[in-house]
Amino acid sequence: MKWITRERPKIDRIACPWLIKNFVDPEAFFYYVPEPQVLEQAAVLGAIPYDVPGVEYSHEGAFCTFDYILKKHHLSEPALQQLAVIVRAADTDQFALAPQAAGLWAISAGLAHQHQDDHKLLEIGMLLYDALYAWVKHLQHEKHTGDPVEQMLVQMMKNYLAEKEPAKQRVPTWAKALKETIQDYVDTNFSLSLKDISQELDLHPAYVSRAFSKYFDNLSFGEYIRKLRIEKAVQLLENSTYSLTEIAYLTGFSDQSHFNRIFKKIMGIQPSVYRKSFEKGKKDTRD
Repeated sequence: MKWITRERPKIDRIACPWLIKNFVDPEAFFYYVPEPQVLEQAAVLGAIPYDVPGVEYSHEGAFCTFDYILKKHHLSEPALQQLAVIVRAADTDQFALAPQAAGLWAISAGLAHQHQDDHKLLEIGMLLYDALYAWVKHLQHEKHTGDPVEQMLVQMMKNYLAEKEPAKQRVPTWAKALKETIQDYVDTNFSLSLKDISQELDLHPAYVSRAFSKYFDNLSFGEYIRKLRIEKAVQLLENSTYSLTEIAYLTGFSDQSHFNRIFKKIMGIQPSVYRKSFEKGKKDTRD
């Protein structure tokens, strides 16, 4: 069988070929193409598309394409099930699910940076997942620190790190990068969609949508974007002579009416009233 997915693979798009070649179809061949071409080329090549939105072999709720292949093909081996958790944790930046996930992500991202040829990357990735599967199946209970002195030093380090661990939950790398990306787009007044930022971060849109509010003030993606636009509007109302129509345009609203409605919803008053109150406050301060 032929399989096809998005170019520049890192986690799921390498783990899935490894799983397919080893447990589903040993003769499988894989294509990597730009995302907009996946479905078109799938039809041309007679290939099965995977790990893209809207196809059978893709993310399903909180689960990755790797998980779906296990379910679809009834692969219930415990080692594969455990490997699936590691892949899912690395692919969705939920490192708390499996301690190995952060290392898998780091190695995968490094390999993608070093190799621009996707098929060369897949070849190396196959060896990586061979090794990880062997560890899960045969070696995970072995300890590197067998010596009593080494064990004592490791325990001392664990105790130290536990004392230093902040109480607040760690913000994942993708959320930090996303906050900067969104701010850049808002500052330059470019349109921004969930699909665009998910592609830029190499994360599945369904995961970003689901996890977004957890790291962005309990707001949805749309609510957070509107909040930033209103904050930008407040700055312009306070520090510029732009008209309300101009501010509506500069902050990405379709028209002044839309701007007025969202501003009042968030700030509690109309933008014209806010500007007058702010100017009056400045005048009273000078007096």
